Amino acid sequence: MLDWDHLEFYVGNAKQAAHYYATAFGFAVEAYAGPETGVSDRASYCLVQNDLRFVVTSALRPGGPIADHVARHGDGIRDVALRVPDARAAFEAAVAGGAAPLEEPRILSDQDGEVVLARIRTYGETVHTFVERERYRGAFMPGFVRLSDRARAPQAPGLRAVDHVVGNVGWNEMDRWARYYADAFGFTQLVSFDDTDISTEYTALRSVVVTDARRRVKFPINEPAEGRKKSQIEEFLEFYGGAGVQHVAIATDDILAAVRALRANGVEFLETPSSYYDVLETRVGRIAEATAALRELSILVDRDDLGYMLQIFTKPLQDRPTLFFEIIQRRGSLSFGKGNFKALFVAIEEEQAKRGNL
Repeated sequence: MLDWDHLEFYVGNAKQAAHYYATAFGFAVEAYAGPETGVSDRASYCLVQNDLRFVVTSALRPGGPIADHVARHGDGIRDVALRVPDARAAFEAAVAGGAAPLEEPRILSDQDGEVVLARIRTYGETVHTFVERERYRGAFMPGFVRLSDRARAPQAPGLRAVDHVVGNVGWNEMDRWARYYADAFGFTQLVSFDDTDISTEYTALRSVVVTDARRRVKFPINEPAEGRKKSQIEEFLEFYGGAGVQHVAIATDDILAAVRALRANGVEFLETPSSYYDVLETRVGRIAEATAALRELSILVDRDDLGYMLQIFTKPLQDRPTLFFEIIQRRGSLSFGKGNFKALFVAIEEEQAKRGNL
């Protein structure tokens, strides 16, 4: 019974990162932990929007695991935390299935109740924390204090929840990590794509999507494939310094309104060639959204036998070309945009070329 709990970002400056995600993406800064709350080595801000919860954390001194992580990887996601009804049982089951343990179950408590945490390793230096919080009523978890809302986005985008979290791994490592999730979590393969599905004139990659039985928690895993030039996966691995979270897909109920608001707030998106929309309805059939609006906003569309989905990708969220967001609206579809791969990866390659990394 897994669900998303939070994503923790290790960043160079948590105060500035919190302000960015609040004013650009519409999060409320809900809670804080730092020296004033008895946490001596870090500062953390918890940001909330509907069912989304991000935590941005930075070190207060040089050295140590947080500062070292940022030095190696830049700003990035360290912890993809999963909510469970029983953290001890989840940890024991995962380790029995072959997961690499990192922290045994432990209890954090204060006057608002208790949270049980346990942690395992996954690809690169990314971790999964099992979070059991049914008996906690406070601000995020013990060690945090609630904050009044200090920053508001000029335009509220209405982002709702995590849809999926994508990891990039090294050459020939994808199948290993798919097996890891199958053995440790009981995940099954939802879909896979090879280099004939995901390729352009210059680059290619392979991908597999693993998911829990409820299809609530979904992890696409990408690896490079042979191509004429450096792929986006190779660029990520080079600049991130190894495997890690490439992007987070965030669900919304109205992608047109969300993207208009995010653009107004200064968020930058990849641009889609206008020719993509000339044959859109021929390819995906009738949809509720006007093609002219999708063309204006560079929103992509794909269909499967259950319905259709709409998606768009931001440019990297920091100067290193690593982490970015996807905004997605599903109208029945469970797909991951196979019909959009060519247009999307051409757009990504254009950005790589600008950086001199293609």
